[in-house]
Amino acid sequence: MVKSSSSVSVPLRRLPHGEGLDLPAYATKDAAACDLLAAVDAPLTLRPGTRALVPTGISIAVPTNFEAQVRPRSGLALKHGITVLNSPGTIDADYRGEIGVILANLGENPFVVERGMRIAQLLLAPVTRALFDEVENLDQTDRGTGGFGSTGLRNDTQKK
Repeated sequence: MVKSSSSVSVPLRRLPHGEGLDLPAYATKDAAACDLLAAVDAPLTLRPGTRALVPTGISIAVPTNFEAQVRPRSGLALKHGITVLNSPGTIDADYRGEIGVILANLGENPFVVERGMRIAQLLLAPVTRALFDEVENLDQTDRGTGGFGSTGLRNDTQKK
């Protein structure tokens, strides 16, 4: 495990069906997220347009004031159309169950998830809690209430 001045200890419990699998690890010294592995007992085929909850064989105790985010792996997304639904998935500091990854096949071909396959990434991030203050009106901005594509596809400086 790579340690830095910003490392945080995260207790991890390996579940029985996770025996023999590597623990989450960072692929490079500057990687922001570590890989999660599939703890399936047998190959799992995801047909195009289907999804499945894939076990990881681990549970963790996320420290208070942090969350763990489950994110897709870019290579699986680009090469096979495999993504993580509910992405990023949030693991709250008070959750102690198994980390499960909801994989979806948005590709054109069946995809086989095998035991030990790197299926997602896990990122530990600090949490800032909002203190909502109800007001009559919000301050005005140039954008206002425009959303859902209202800013267009190009910068104004690029429009002709």
